[in-house]
Amino acid sequence: MEIKLSKETALIETVLYLECDPIDEDAISRITGLAKNVVEICLSELSQRCEQEDCGLEITRLGGGVMLAPKKEYWDALKERYGKKNEARLSRAAMETLAIIAYSQPITRNEIEAIRGVSADNMMRILLERSLIKETGKKDIPGHPIQYGTTKEFLRLFRLNSIGDLPKLDKDEAERFELSTEE
Repeated sequence: MEIKLSKETALIETVLYLECDPIDEDAISRITGLAKNVVEICLSELSQRCEQEDCGLEITRLGGGVMLAPKKEYWDALKERYGKKNEARLSRAAMETLAIIAYSQPITRNEIEAIRGVSADNMMRILLERSLIKETGKKDIPGHPIQYGTTKEFLRLFRLNSIGDLPKLDKDEAERFELSTEE
């Protein structure tokens, strides 16, 4: 059975293709000018189309948004060659958050936000869902906040044997990843 997509659904498919990060229905509605209920119907149509055997993509929900991604069975067979392309799909903010974690681990969410200067909630959620970071324990301070570090998936994605293989930071870059001790 072939599913014929509407022009509105094709428009949303194009938006998802062009976006690097998951995008929520409200943002899709603003970008396309379509009502939110129309966006939801179109996403359902697109999801049904992607479920067909002759489609290599699927609609994936990450961080409160949706995105197009390769179907798992195809990705598993192709990730060795195309893994770097998946890396490029991380936004600049996600890459910045990931770099802070990689160079400063173990690190808490509050420490990440202190370095970045903005909330890290969405970026942390995306990185956790992509298994690039994980909880590594709790910091021994009042409240015992969760600490985060990188995963084996992070190492695989960036083709590193260990965290020690990360490029060395120059003095200015290293200072950027340090927490201010001034209160």
